[in-house]
Amino acid sequence: MLILLPPSEGKADAGTGRRLDLSRLSLPELTAAREEVLGALTVLSAGDEETALAALGLSGGQRGELTRNARLARAATAPAGQIYTGVLYEALDLATLPAPAQRAARRSVLISSGLWGAVRLADRIPPYRCPIGAKLPGVGALSAYWRRVLAPVLEAAAGEGPVLDLRSGAYAAIWTPRGAAAGRTVTVRVLHERRVDGRPVRTVVSHFNKATKGRLVRDLLVAGARPRTAAGLVSALRDLKYTVEEQPTAAGRPRQLDVVVTEL
Repeated sequence: MLILLPPSEGKADAGTGRRLDLSRLSLPELTAAREEVLGALTVLSAGDEETALAALGLSGGQRGELTRNARLARAATAPAGQIYTGVLYEALDLATLPAPAQRAARRSVLISSGLWGAVRLADRIPPYRCPIGAKLPGVGALSAYWRRVLAPVLEAAAGEGPVLDLRSGAYAAIWTPRGAAAGRTVTVRVLHERRVDGRPVRTVVSHFNKATKGRLVRDLLVAGARPRTAAGLVSALRDLKYTVEEQPTAAGRPRQLDVVVTEL
């Protein structure tokens, strides 16, 4: 099973170990693309501040992010699972997973990234700021850039097993499984159900969407779930007592699940 996660805007303040070495990252087919994007981000961040802030969608109070970006090539690193600290990763709480679940996470989880394309939890990276919506000099829009590069790499990473795609919309757009891979892919929407005037009402959640997805991944890993098909993945979620409803999908598109929660 391959589990695709989004990155988080929140990141650790600093790395703690050796400097960045792109050759040590997983998915080595992406090394050249990572070098190009990293170089463009470094040049942008070291140049005119107002231009860089606008390109990266940062406010004036975030100028320190530019200083950090400009030094990425020689920055200290930490495992990606420690660098990303947002709501989803807090709920996943990798550090407290049992050892077998941690090993499974390192094998199965891939994190999308505007800078790295995709990384595994054990890949050592520095903290950075590079949203997928950015446009970099010489590279252009990152969403279009990675869309051209990632498809064969992620298709190979998925293999013949199921894919649990929990990426947010902007990151999901850089690789949409097609053909046979689409039939093995499951996407998830989180709905909050509550009673209003005696009737059940469902709404899409945002902040707690991330927390629910983090808990969902944690529960699958702790349970040692190893589904071989998309249908097996749906069954595994139901076995874990999640309320799951499958929505109609067009042929050649990933399966869409609603996970319904009553508490946030």
